[in-house]
Amino acid sequence: MIDVLIVDDHPVVRAGLRAVLGATEDITVVAEAGSAAEAVDIATGSALDVVLMDLRLHGADPTADGVYATEAIRALADPPNVLILTTYQSDVDIVRAVDAGAVGYLLKDTPPDVLIAAIRSAATGETVLGPAIAARLLSRVAAPDTSLTGRELEIVQQLATGGTNREIARRLVISEATVKSHLVHIFDKLGVNSRTKVIAAARERGLID
Repeated sequence: MIDVLIVDDHPVVRAGLRAVLGATEDITVVAEAGSAAEAVDIATGSALDVVLMDLRLHGADPTADGVYATEAIRALADPPNVLILTTYQSDVDIVRAVDAGAVGYLLKDTPPDVLIAAIRSAATGETVLGPAIAARLLSRVAAPDTSLTGRELEIVQQLATGGTNREIARRLVISEATVKSHLVHIFDKLGVNSRTKVIAAARERGLID
C-alpha cells in the first residue's frame, strides 16, 4: 500500500484528489495539509511514501511555499518522496522544485490515470516529469550556455517583484556585489541591456510567470 499526504491550500482540490486516489486499491490518502508548516508537521515522524505537493501555498508566511516544504520534508530522516502537482511551469518553479529534492513534477491538468501511475513511480523513487516539464528541462540541457542557473532565475524573479540590488541581496541573503555579478551574466545570456528587458525576455521565454 502506498501512503500519500496531499498538500494543497484549496480544500476543493484536496477533496478532488482524495476522490481520484480513493478509487485505487494500492494508494491510501492518510492525511491532508493546507500549508507548508502543517505538511512538515505531519511528515515528521510519519511513515509516508509520497507527498503530493502544491507549489504555491498561500499562507501567512509568503516564503513558506511548496518548495520550502519539499526541502524541509526531504531533510527528515527516511523522508517520503515528493511529487509536485501544480499549475505553474516556469523554469524558475521547476528548477527550484528539483533543487529542493522533488522526485517529480506534474501539472494539474494531468489525466487521473497518469497521476496515479506517477504516484506509483514516485513511491519507488523513480523520476516523474510531465511532457511539458520534460521538454523545458531538455531545452535547458540542449543550450547550457544560454540557460540561466537556479540562482540567476531567482534574481530574475526578484527583479520582476521589484527592488534595488541591495534589496534583492537582502532577500536572497547574498551580497550586493554577487547580485551585480549575476546580473551581468543574465544580461549576456538573454542578450539584453536593461533590467526591464530582462523581465520582458524572461516572461517571453517562460522563465518566470
